[in-house]
Amino acid sequence: MITIRKLKSLEEETRLRKATLLLKELSRLDAIDPPYLEGLLRIIRESRVGEDERVVAIMDHIDGKEGRAGAFFLQDLHYRLLDLLGGQTADWDFVDEETSLDVGRRVVCERYLVVDRIRSPFNLGSIFRLADSFGIKKIYIVEGGAEPTHQRTIKVGRGTVETVEYEVVSEDSLLAGLKKSELPLFALESGGVDITEFDFPLAGICVIGSEELGVSPALLDLCDKRSGRVSIALGGTKGSLNVTSASAIMLHG
Repeated sequence: MITIRKLKSLEEETRLRKATLLLKELSRLDAIDPPYLEGLLRIIRESRVGEDERVVAIMDHIDGKEGRAGAFFLQDLHYRLLDLLGGQTADWDFVDEETSLDVGRRVVCERYLVVDRIRSPFNLGSIFRLADSFGIKKIYIVEGGAEPTHQRTIKVGRGTVETVEYEVVSEDSLLAGLKKSELPLFALESGGVDITEFDFPLAGICVIGSEELGVSPALLDLCDKRSGRVSIALGGTKGSLNVTSASAIMLHG
């Protein structure tokens, strides 16, 4: 965790944003060093948001609070500062001392995703987040879909575009590589084995198709010749799931 001395040496805006992230980190600790917390709160009090009524009220509540009670007020202050700074509420991201996502926290398996022409940057960013959480080693992105460098992809990915290795490839080169690979290969697609009965390999490659057309005929044919398809049975009126929701269910399975 960055020292108070180092924090004070930063430019004001950077200092304030890092202090905001540190509040979230402190709220997760079993025990907090009182001098460290006092130094952090002093930085906030002396900043441009230090006179905000809500900020002042929350900091008054933090004084003397420990354990779970203190954690709630630390998070209250964290989210209030995010609002004032124009930030967004993030999920339980793990950050390192420089407040970047800590790649060292990832558990990586010999598992790969092929993203076949997913058109929505939002969906692609969501899949990066799933891949980061479920130990995917690398994502192969078939040309023609959303770009991993698209601002929407990066925003939704919340930093995971940087933590998960990826490669944008043509379908032809991907097919050539998959044919040489000895890893199990299967598709998340309708008409396959129900997810409750599918024999998921410990290592392998899963192909996820586009929102409208699914997996391309060439990729699907190769999957059918290898490990087949996994499907998710549905009981609703819609008859389909968003590609991100389906991918999350499959990866958890």
